[in-house]
Amino acid sequence: MSDDDRANLLGSYLRARRALVTPERAGIPSGAHRRVPGRRREEVALLAGISADYYLRLERGRDNNPSLQVLESLARVLRLDEVEQEYLLGLTAARPRPQRRRKPERVPARLHQLLASVRIPAFVEGRAFDVLASNQLAVALSPRLQPGYNRLRSLLLDPEEQAFQQDWTRSAEGFIAAFRKSVGDDVNNPRFVELVGELALSSERFRALWARHDIRGLDGGTTTVNHPVVGELRLHRDKLPVGELLLVLYYPDQSSESDEKLRVLASLAQTAHTEMHDGSHTAEPNSHSGHHSDH
Repeated sequence: MSDDDRANLLGSYLRARRALVTPERAGIPSGAHRRVPGRRREEVALLAGISADYYLRLERGRDNNPSLQVLESLARVLRLDEVEQEYLLGLTAARPRPQRRRKPERVPARLHQLLASVRIPAFVEGRAFDVLASNQLAVALSPRLQPGYNRLRSLLLDPEEQAFQQDWTRSAEGFIAAFRKSVGDDVNNPRFVELVGELALSSERFRALWARHDIRGLDGGTTTVNHPVVGELRLHRDKLPVGELLLVLYYPDQSSESDEKLRVLASLAQTAHTEMHDGSHTAEPNSHSGHHSDH
């Protein structure tokens, strides 16, 4: 995360979104000699009903307190959706907020009990997509869902995870945009700084998508994955907030082919678990927990 990104969130976001919106979408001729891929500052200012000088001050971080009307006009010109507009408004509304001290991410005991009792892949993740706890079937679905792994790091740097995702390109776009939303204005959070720094150095794809400043919620949906043992699985995904943590559940349509394959996977996982522990049981036999350091 660059110093400019931390010091001038509003300006960085406006510049990134301006570069992604073509002038043709606003009815402005592109011309043969344009030197910028998106809209010029003057065009954005004109369409938003503000002076070019004032817009320049916003991008350069010289005015951090634009009115709600100005921000809504800019959101309209830059074609921001509801989630992106909310993010834009938050960049100024939260400003001058004192430095926050967040508590360590800890999984309540009741969540460990829940993970152990459900018969579908389930795990708990933190704000940076660190896996904090998971059940046996989640790990059978993907070894990268063990506590200690980071889902974004696995997606971008682990070839096995990239092969696991049927549409890796779309998954990467969604995860990075959701991570940007999770970071919000908390840009000095040590975990966020650490993860962004590592991925910026290691992944060209991350650098390109992070620079776009895409904002997206990564909530419920349906995904298809390629499991190395049982093959293709089509699974629904739900994310349920528990404080600042998220409980993530994957489940198939009942009586579907994926449902049958997941049952086979559960049986194989239980057999392996029993053989490994010689039939012994623990207080939480199907739940794993750990800290968020990466592997």
